[in-house]
Amino acid sequence: MANPETGNSVWLDLTIEDAGAVKDFYSAVCGWVAEDHDMGDYVDFSMKNDAGDVVAGICHARGDNAKLPPVWLPYIVVEDLDSVIETARQKGGTVVDERRMGRSGGIAVIQDPAGAYLAFWQKPQT
Repeated sequence: MANPETGNSVWLDLTIEDAGAVKDFYSAVCGWVAEDHDMGDYVDFSMKNDAGDVVAGICHARGDNAKLPPVWLPYIVVEDLDSVIETARQKGGTVVDERRMGRSGGIAVIQDPAGAYLAFWQKPQT
């Protein structure tokens, strides 16, 4: 994960119907190595760079991602996820996925008024 400071992009996921069908494409084009990421009844992929760092995910449009179109989804760090969700709604955005806080923090996915998707991540409460 990149620098988890407020306002920074810290993660990137590709969500598509068949993640397995494109993992080799991105391995070849970006030089990434795909590693299986067990999701229970299916497998998504963690993509690693030459140094072995996980730099992105390639995910099936299932489970929490079922509501997303085929999209590269960046995650932006925020201090107050509830405030971001409320502001997004007030400014004409749509909350697509409002996940609760857990061990790894909280996530919300919004669609902006132009139709683009963006995820927000709040660090876990300590």
